[in-house]
Amino acid sequence: MALLPRGNDALNINPPVGVDIALSDHGSDWLWAVTAFYIISFFGSLIPSFASHESKRVFHYTLSMGLLVGAVSYFAHASDLGWSAIEQTDHISRQIFYGRYINWIISFPALILSLGLLSGISWTTIIANISIAWFWVLSYLAAAYTTTSYKWGFFAFGTFAYIILAMSTLNESRGSAEVLGIGRDYMILSGWVNLLWLLYPIAFGLSDGGNIISVTSSFIFFGVLDVLLLPVVSIGFFVLSRKWDFVKLQLDFMVAKSS
Repeated sequence: MALLPRGNDALNINPPVGVDIALSDHGSDWLWAVTAFYIISFFGSLIPSFASHESKRVFHYTLSMGLLVGAVSYFAHASDLGWSAIEQTDHISRQIFYGRYINWIISFPALILSLGLLSGISWTTIIANISIAWFWVLSYLAAAYTTTSYKWGFFAFGTFAYIILAMSTLNESRGSAEVLGIGRDYMILSGWVNLLWLLYPIAFGLSDGGNIISVTSSFIFFGVLDVLLLPVVSIGFFVLSRKWDFVKLQLDFMVAKSS
């Protein structure tokens, strides 16, 4: 008999029935911790926006919704909800959590929009970069749900899209940011984002793609990446933005409204 009763009954209430490789109890515990971190990050982004001047809330707005979606998606993961049993190439079924991809569909564009607004690139480039991110995520989703080795074709298309996105956010956007005098701050944020993005294809290849690591191990890998991505980058935006001239960056929308 355990000295302390177990408080996480998610897998008892929502058991992974009909699948060979599934989330473990300890994996669910980890996911609850990530959920809590996202919730704290969301309120840490939202509440200070009420104390900030309206003209300086733009990054609170662009990043808060991504954090909220991340909290909801990790709540679903921790509860063992939002998944499908997909047969792998070795004929063993694995839990594929589509909530993971829903999270990325929102969080990646939130980062792209924030970086684009900061750098001062055109709205055409921002929209193109968001579309590329969607293509990347959806290609990985298609790969995860493909039961044959043809999944690697989708993986290749998605990874190629990531390379295009990295070239845009590290090269083209950097030049625009340097013109505005914030090249250093932009490269700190964009460099961190792209360093983490570089690890997503590796994590996917080991988990939903190649079925090499367990579901729990994949959530530890992706959970660390996700936490270091949107929540940490959001903190970076809020700290660095204290010294930014929002008028010079053309992000003081109150000025634009009054004019």
